[in-house]
Amino acid sequence: MLLARFQYELIEAGCDEAGRGCLAGPVFAAAVILPHDFEHELLNDSKQLNEETRYSLRTEIEQCALAYAVAFVDNNEIDEINILNASFLAMHRAIEKLQITPQLLIIDGNRFNKYGTTPHHCIIKGDGKYFSIAAASILAKTYRDDYMKQIALEHPEYDWHSNKGYPTIKHRNTVMELGFTPYHRKTFRVTNPQLELF
Repeated sequence: MLLARFQYELIEAGCDEAGRGCLAGPVFAAAVILPHDFEHELLNDSKQLNEETRYSLRTEIEQCALAYAVAFVDNNEIDEINILNASFLAMHRAIEKLQITPQLLIIDGNRFNKYGTTPHHCIIKGDGKYFSIAAASILAKTYRDDYMKQIALEHPEYDWHSNKGYPTIKHRNTVMELGFTPYHRKTFRVTNPQLELF
């Protein structure tokens, strides 16, 4: 089971993002403050869970959290500032929206741009170690999936309802054939999947 807290003295928010490796759509991030005694036997890194479980857990997280917020940085901003900085910015926007001010941030990953004067700790694979980061990963993932399913209605040929903007072979083939949509990240390299066979 994951750990409830990184420490117990300060108000702690877990932060994570979703969609860094996609060719299209925004990067989403979430920040979550959970009760000190929060536990859940199923809550884990969103990548380890199926879609039905993620959405079920989202409802529980939103009901149990002391505070939570979700934010995003769109594809145009990603092209301007690069995906790493966009991921940090999305987290900053989520933290800013929290209705409770955190005194400590625990961040999934090994890098982060400091948020004001709030101390933070980067934790590699933190979404598989701490409940609040895992909760943030689930919110970021499910809200981003909802967004991608919505814009998939405008461009069904790119199969976003299934691939959520990630560079599957079908997605890349469609980009090679039809080009970018207004939702694509223009600075991301799209290779011809056929060339990878040789």
